[in-house]
Amino acid sequence: MQSILPYLISALLYAAMAAYFWRAHWSPVAEAPATAHPGGTAAQLAVLVALGVHAAALFGAMFSGSTLRIGVGDAISAILWLTVLIYWLGSLFYRLEGLQALIMPVAAVAVFLPALLPAARPLPNTDLLAFKLHLLISMLAYSLFTIASLHVLLMAMLERRLHQGALPASLQKLPPLLTMETLLFRIIWAGFIMLSLTLASGVVFSEELFGKAAQLNHKTIFGILSWIVFAALLCGRHFYGWRGRIAVRWTLTGFLMLVLAYLGSKFVVEVLLGRG
Repeated sequence: MQSILPYLISALLYAAMAAYFWRAHWSPVAEAPATAHPGGTAAQLAVLVALGVHAAALFGAMFSGSTLRIGVGDAISAILWLTVLIYWLGSLFYRLEGLQALIMPVAAVAVFLPALLPAARPLPNTDLLAFKLHLLISMLAYSLFTIASLHVLLMAMLERRLHQGALPASLQKLPPLLTMETLLFRIIWAGFIMLSLTLASGVVFSEELFGKAAQLNHKTIFGILSWIVFAALLCGRHFYGWRGRIAVRWTLTGFLMLVLAYLGSKFVVEVLLGRG
């Protein structure tokens, strides 16, 4: 049985960074952002350390010899790890400390999920290259759309406060709304590309393993529906300038479809039905 220590250390580091970012960028008494770029600060280095410890805990939970185990807890934890990593990389180019304060508490909880919801048995056919590529790309897609969903919710809150004419000091420290909107659609584009590759690699994996294209099950249906939703959103943005509430509704709808496609079904099978 894997030690709980890596989970605990990583969770404490995430929690400490959440408190730091919250105090520095969301607290009403927080100072205005410094002119220096945050990419090389001690805070970002601490986030990198937390990511390293989290990765070690994930590796120990998912890999045992030559086998690979990915339960619902492992999947959620890995997606949150990738989400924090993408935020960290993004902070090298954008000021995202206020957004990192929102994801760090979630990551601190997600660290423990592999221990609380372990995989019942190893995954078959993990030696296939198609499967490895499909797994990596799908995790990236989930992480990017997780970021997009958090981002669009924050934008909706910011826009609502702007319309009310009273913007709290904490929200004044966020990037301008147009900047956040530009970043949002860049994230959605990246996630859409990863989702397209996920569906394509799923077909390749199915043909390599079963000798036929992917079956039309609930995972495939919800995956395709999610792709259609995000494709429609990007087309609406390009041709009609969709933004604001329309972007919020379509982004969250597409993300919900994506959750139902994999994590929802995996949770039902492994946790509620106990089939592993």
